[in-house]
Amino acid sequence: MPEKSSVAFLGLGHMGGPMALNLVRAGYRVAGFDVVPEALQAARAQGIPVAGSALDAVDGADVVLTMFPSGRHVLDAYLGGPDGPGLLAAAPAGTMFLDCSTINVDEAREAARLAIEAGHRSVDAPVSGGVVGAEAGTLTFMAGGDAADFEAVLPLLEVMGKRVVHCGGHGAGQAAKICNNLILGASMIAVSEAFVLGEELGLTHQALFDVASAASGQCWALTTNCPVPGPVPTSPANRDYQPGFAAALMAKDLNLAVNALDSTGVAGEMGALAARIYGRFAAEGGAGRDFSAIITDIRDSSSRHAQGQHGPGQHDGGDPAGERAGTQLPDRRTTTAHDDGSPE
Repeated sequence: MPEKSSVAFLGLGHMGGPMALNLVRAGYRVAGFDVVPEALQAARAQGIPVAGSALDAVDGADVVLTMFPSGRHVLDAYLGGPDGPGLLAAAPAGTMFLDCSTINVDEAREAARLAIEAGHRSVDAPVSGGVVGAEAGTLTFMAGGDAADFEAVLPLLEVMGKRVVHCGGHGAGQAAKICNNLILGASMIAVSEAFVLGEELGLTHQALFDVASAASGQCWALTTNCPVPGPVPTSPANRDYQPGFAAALMAKDLNLAVNALDSTGVAGEMGALAARIYGRFAAEGGAGRDFSAIITDIRDSSSRHAQGQHGPGQHDGGDPAGERAGTQLPDRRTTTAHDDGSPE
């Protein structure tokens, strides 16, 4: 690809907008588009060139970069439909299709297959680092694809991120992302439960943090995104749990992990339970809060339990299928959270 490739950047939301802006600032020729008028307006105000449609943006592009909410959005955009041709048909032969969405592994592999069969190249490269990382150009990219194609997109990814890892063939980037976020979601729940338990046992937040952050309980959810205010001044807990990484996106990513657990036959009980907990939290008003706000849900449930709102002998967290998990598992093929990006 040319040193400063022409990039069609499709999906200019909370993550995509800052990423596109960093490419513009680095000298890339960017044509952006988003179906949400407010996103287009914000991009234009920041100096990102925008096209009249996705097909207009793709015309003449060296790279088509997609940042969509779900795999269904990616596949539909690639293929088109009754309303017109898709991106694969509109792009010049040999275009690099770089998908930075977070989607199911099998959907990523299908997208790559379709792109290659249409005469194009393909890399999946989901991101982590959240909105702050997107704005600062410090994202982590987990890439899947052929080695030569990975090398071709590496300079572009390095503009938007500080760490880029080639994880393997097509779909491997998505695999790494969802495995990592399974760890993150489950660990944030455990850290939050520990802080609520510590409160009940008379520990100060700082005392528990000082011990666990230097002992075997140390993890990213504790030392970087601490769910209580005070010990980590930059954590969302100090700003009323403004995201960061929204609970709706954590629920989405855990749902993708559950899809993968099901398709592979892995007995991942913690992943399934974490998906239920975050799915319920998002559905009951927590969707737009940082995922560390799950601690507030644990406190509320604990308070209800202490006031006798559960039957004798019941405990909110005792059964993976029990009352605390709340609802049935979400539809494991539905991923509807808007935009994308993760902090880990």
